[in-house]
Amino acid sequence: MQIELEQSITKTRFLEIRHRTEEICKSLKPEDVSLQPVEFVSPPKWHLAHTTWFFEQFVLTEHKDNYSVFDEDFAYYFNSYYNNVGEKVLRNNRGLMTRPTLGQVLEYRNYVNEQMSDFLSADLTTEIAHVIEIGLQHEQQHQELLVYDIKYIFGHQPSFPTLDYKVSLKPESQPQEFIKIDEGLYEIGHNGDGFCWDNELGRHKVYLNNFEISNRLVTNSEYSEFIEAGGYKDFNLWHADGWDFIQKNKIQAPMYWHKVNNTWHYYTLNGFKEVDWQLPVNHITFYEAFAFAQWKNMRLPTEFEWEVASKKINHGQLWEWTNSAYLPYPNYAKADGALGEYNGKFMVNQMVLRGSSVATSPNHSRPTYRNFFQAEMRWQFSGIRLAK
Repeated sequence: MQIELEQSITKTRFLEIRHRTEEICKSLKPEDVSLQPVEFVSPPKWHLAHTTWFFEQFVLTEHKDNYSVFDEDFAYYFNSYYNNVGEKVLRNNRGLMTRPTLGQVLEYRNYVNEQMSDFLSADLTTEIAHVIEIGLQHEQQHQELLVYDIKYIFGHQPSFPTLDYKVSLKPESQPQEFIKIDEGLYEIGHNGDGFCWDNELGRHKVYLNNFEISNRLVTNSEYSEFIEAGGYKDFNLWHADGWDFIQKNKIQAPMYWHKVNNTWHYYTLNGFKEVDWQLPVNHITFYEAFAFAQWKNMRLPTEFEWEVASKKINHGQLWEWTNSAYLPYPNYAKADGALGEYNGKFMVNQMVLRGSSVATSPNHSRPTYRNFFQAEMRWQFSGIRLAK
C-alpha cells in the first residue's frame, strides 16, 4: 500500500490535475473571476488560489528545504477554514478581493507548480506522499465546486453566458424498475488499498430490512408532475424546516427553472433552453427530494441501502440525496492538526449524498464516497433516486 501511494504521486499526474482546474476556467473573463453573488459561492479566482495555497502550506513550507513563500499575505487571503494554520478572510468577504489580481493568482499557481515539480523529482516518504495525495483529491473536489459556482454566477445573470468546459447529463430513458435487496447483515465503508477520506473509514456491519430501489433517477418530466399537482403548496408533504424554507424563499421549482410563455425553461452551462424532460431532475434540495418521495408514497434510500445497492444500479449522473444524517462511522478517528479539520468538524446538520455527478473529476468517485451538504443547499449537482 505504501509503495503504491508513493508511486502514484508523479509529476505528470500532479500537473494534469492542476491543469484541469485551469481548463474549467479557460473561457472566463477577468470580470467573472472575482464575483461572489452569495456566501456559499466562492469566486473562481479564489478557487485557483486556495488549491495552490494548500500545496504551499502543507507541503512546500513544511517539507521543501529553503522554500520561499510566494507572498506572505496569501495564507491569510486564501485559507478556507483551517483554524490551526492562522487567520483568514471571512468566507462571505471573498468576493470583495479584487486584489490580488487574476494575473497574480496565475503567477502564484505557476510558481507553486514549478516548486512542486522540483520537489516531486526527489524520493518521497509515505507521510509526505499522503499529504500530497490529499492535496490532489482536495483540488479535484474544488474542480467540481468550481463548476457549481460558475454555473451559479452565470445562471443568475440576464445574459445567461455559456462555458467552454462542458458537462452534460444523459437521458434517464430506461423503463423504471425497482431492484429488490434482501434483508441481511452487510458491511459498510471503505475496504482496500486505494485512497479514501477519513469519513469512509471505520468499516462496520449494518442490518438492513428488505427494500427496493429504483434503477434510475427521477426525471424532469416526473418532477414537473409533482409541480403541476401542487407539490409546492401541500405542507403535508414537507418537513417543517423544508416548508418554512420554501415559503421564506418563494421556491416553486428546481434551481435555474423559469417559466417563459407558460413553458418551462432552465439554465444550463450550454445556455438557456427549454427543459429536456428525459434528463434527471437536477439542483434539488434535500427538502424537495423528501417531499417528492412523500408525494410518490415512497422514500429516499439511506446511505447504507444506497451503498449496498450501488453494484446493481447505474449511478454517476448526479449526487443522490439519502435519508441519512452525516455522522461518524464506528471507531472514526480524526487526524491531529489542520488536516483533521477536513471532515470531522462538519458532522452536524448535514445530509449525506452518494454516487458522483457529471461534474465530478475523473478517478474521483467510489461507492463508499460520502458527500454532504445542508438540507437547503441545491446549487450542487443533486438528484433523486426513490426507494420503498
